Amino acid sequence: MSNVGSARPRRLVVLISGSGTNLQALIDAQNTPALPNTRISLVLANRKAAYGLTRAARAIPPIPTAYLALQPFLKANPGKTRDDYDAEVARIVIREKPDLVVLAGWMHIMGDGFLDIVNGERTLDGEDKVEKPIPVINLHPALPGAFDGANAIERAYEAFQRGEIPHSGVMVHRVVKEVDRGKPVLVREVEILEGEPIEAFEERLHQTEWEIIVAGTAKTLDEYVSRSDIGSTS
Repeated sequence: MSNVGSARPRRLVVLISGSGTNLQALIDAQNTPALPNTRISLVLANRKAAYGLTRAARAIPPIPTAYLALQPFLKANPGKTRDDYDAEVARIVIREKPDLVVLAGWMHIMGDGFLDIVNGERTLDGEDKVEKPIPVINLHPALPGAFDGANAIERAYEAFQRGEIPHSGVMVHRVVKEVDRGKPVLVREVEILEGEPIEAFEERLHQTEWEIIVAGTAKTLDEYVSRSDIGSTS
């Protein structure tokens, strides 16, 4: 009954800040059974040296990239604010008309303005109104409600050493206006072994991240995109 094979590809915009290992997991999963009928249409970084930009450029076929960093933006635009920067990031995103935005190691906390724009609650001058809210998901290396914000891996490891937690984990969650408090899409526990160095724990956690970001992206697309859009081109 599905017309997935004839429907347009589902479009992702991925936001990154660093080496892009989670991005690589998404690149590798494009148009496989893990992430069918899906392509990354843009990778946006807020750090010029982010190796993820190179990963995107070397993909087959190459993935278009963009770069916009906060401090250079503010210096080049006197009088502009952090909120203006978030709006400019949103402008780049909505021009791609993505079905989903994935924050894959994006080390910048978005202000409310970004979500207002991608949700269609605010229209930017010179841009079309976003008629259908664009879901945004984030990968966070902690369990829901634990270690929100930065340095979650180190904080979890230290808490385990103090006997405060039995394990940690990884989640993919919807992005809302409270940092790392959006509804979980997928959650996986990751054990911390007695006596292991943090590097070993971090490596196992990253392996789980690469799995869950693909699965969480597929699940969100299936829930929020496919049922209303895929097949509508028939």
